[in-house]
Amino acid sequence: MRNRRRFFYALAKAAALVLGVVRTKPLMAQSPAPTKMAKFMVGFPAGGATDLLARALADKLKAHYPTGLVVENRVGAGSRLASQYVKDSAPDAMTMLFTVDFALTIFPHSFKALSYDPIQDFTPVAMCSKSALVLCVGPKVPERVQSVADFLVWCKAHPEEAAFASTSAGASPHFAGLLFSKATHTPLLHVPYKGGAPALQDLMGGQIASSFNPLGEVMPHLKSARLRPLAITAQVRSRFLPQTPTLFELGYKDVVIESWLGVLCPKNTPSALVHKTCAWINEVLNNEAMKEALDKMGMAPVQSTPEQFAKAIKADLDMWGPIIKASGFSAEET
Repeated sequence: MRNRRRFFYALAKAAALVLGVVRTKPLMAQSPAPTKMAKFMVGFPAGGATDLLARALADKLKAHYPTGLVVENRVGAGSRLASQYVKDSAPDAMTMLFTVDFALTIFPHSFKALSYDPIQDFTPVAMCSKSALVLCVGPKVPERVQSVADFLVWCKAHPEEAAFASTSAGASPHFAGLLFSKATHTPLLHVPYKGGAPALQDLMGGQIASSFNPLGEVMPHLKSARLRPLAITAQVRSRFLPQTPTLFELGYKDVVIESWLGVLCPKNTPSALVHKTCAWINEVLNNEAMKEALDKMGMAPVQSTPEQFAKAIKADLDMWGPIIKASGFSAEET
C-alpha cells in the first residue's frame, strides 16, 4: 500500500510539472523580454542638427523601451554608413535610422553605386521636423560684408577665397551652394565636411568664407560675432531670423530648399510596430517641452503618418532628380 501511494504521488508530481511547462510556454511566447537596446543610428558627429534632435527625441521616448534607447553616431560617407547599417539590421523596430533628407532623396541621384535603395530598403516611420538652410559668413570675410550683395562683391574681388562649406558632398547644403553660385553667376569653391558641426567650427575659426547649414545648426551660434547669417533658403522669412531675408525674396527664386529629419526602420518591419513607434514619436513631438527644444534648434515639428512620410520621400526623390542631372554632379569620387 505504501509503495502504491508513493507511485501515485510521484505520478501526480510529474503530471503537475508537465502541465506547468505546457501552460507557461504560450505565455512566454506572447511576451518575450527585450534582449537588446533600441538605437537611433545617426550618420553625423555629435553636435550637429541631426544628432541634437535625435538625442532630444530619444530622451523623451526612452520610457517606452525597457532596455533603453540610445543614439549611436556611425559617422562617415555623408550618412551612408549609418543607412547601410540600418538596412542590414533586423526588422524589429529596435534599430532605427534617424536621418536628414538628402541621404534618401539626393544620394540616389548622385551615387551610381549606392549600397541601399531609399524606397525598397527602408520602412518610413515618421517625419519629425523641417528646417531651412542658412547662408552664413565668418571672420574670413570682412565685417563690412553684411548682405548677400556685399558678399557677392567680395567674392568677385577675392576669387581665390570665394568658397562655401557644406555638411557633406552631395548633400542638400552642397546643392544649395551650387544653385546659389549658378543663380548669382559667382564661382564658389565647394568644401565638404563630415557634418555641420565641423563645418561651422571652421567657418567661425576663419578657415573658410561661408557655409550653408540647417537653421538648427546655426541657432546656437547666432549670438556669436564670428557668424553672420546673410540669407535663408525658404520662401518666407523664419520667425527665428526675422531680419534675415530669403534668397527667394532677393530674386534667386530657384534657391528654395527645406530640409527634413525623420525616422525609418529596415524593410519588412511589421506594420504594427511601425505605427506604434510613429504614434510614440508624434506624441513626443506634440509635447510642449519638445516644441520648446525644437524652437531652440530652429526647427518646426511635423506630425505625419508612415504613409505620408513615404509619399514625401518619393516626392523629394523625384524633385531632386532633374536638378542634380542638370548640375552634372557625380559623387563617385567622394
